Amino acid sequence: MMRIRFSANLGFLWNERPLPQAVRAAARSGFDAVELHWPYAVEPALLRQALAGSALPVLGLNTTRGDPEAGEFGLSALPGREKDARAAIDRALAYAAEIGAASVHVMAGKTDHPDARATFIGNLRYAADRAAPMKTTILLEPLNSHDVPGYFLTDNALAARLIGEAARDNIRIMFDCYHVGRSGKPVLEEFTAHRALIGHVQFAAVPDRSEPDHGHVDYATLLPALAESGYQGHFGAEYRPRGTTEDGLGWLARWR
Repeated sequence: MMRIRFSANLGFLWNERPLPQAVRAAARSGFDAVELHWPYAVEPALLRQALAGSALPVLGLNTTRGDPEAGEFGLSALPGREKDARAAIDRALAYAAEIGAASVHVMAGKTDHPDARATFIGNLRYAADRAAPMKTTILLEPLNSHDVPGYFLTDNALAARLIGEAARDNIRIMFDCYHVGRSGKPVLEEFTAHRALIGHVQFAAVPDRSEPDHGHVDYATLLPALAESGYQGHFGAEYRPRGTTEDGLGWLARWR
C-alpha cells in the first residue's frame, strides 16, 4: 500500500503557538510537511531555522488579504488594485524564496466587477512570470460561497479556464476537497475532471471544517483513491480543530 504524505496547515493547526513552535509540533506529530497562510509577521530566518531543524519542507503560503477590517480577502481580481496586488505577489514570492516554499497561492478577492476576470488573468501572468526563475508554482484556489460570500473564484472549471487563458506553465489549481464538498459537488468527480491542472490538495470535514474523520466526505476512502489516480503530492490538513490540535490527531495515525 502506498504511503500517503500529509501536510499540516499551520494557519489552523497549532495556530495558538508562535509559528516556529508550530513547525516543531507538526514534526513531532508525524506530519511530512507544513503549509502556511500569512506568515509575514515572523522573521523568515526564524522560520527557516525551525524548518531546517524539523527536516520538514514548506509547501506554500498565501498572498496577503489586503485590508481584512474592510472585508478584503485577496486583491488580485480587483480592478484598480493592480499595484497593491502585485506588491502582495512580490512580497509573497520573496518570503517564499527566503524559507524555501514551493508555491504561492494568489488570492483573487471578493468582487463581481465585469473586469475582474481580465484583472485576475493579468495578475496571474505577472505572478507566474516572476515565479518562473525561482521554480515556484503559482496556485489559485476556488472557495465556497458559504464561507466566503462574494469571492470571485468559486469553481474549479473557471479556475481551469483562467489557467488556460493565462497561458503560463507554472500555474495550478489548489484543489480543496472541503470547498468542493461544501459547494455540494462530488469531490472525486471534480478531482478527476481537473486532475491534469491540480498542484495541491487540501481537505477538512464537510460541512463543519473540523477533523476529517467524520462528515459527508469519507476521506479514509477518498484520499487513497486520489493517490491511486496518480496524484503524487501531499494532502494538506487545513481544518479547524474542535479542541486542541493534538487531541484531534487520531485520524493521522489511523490513516498511515
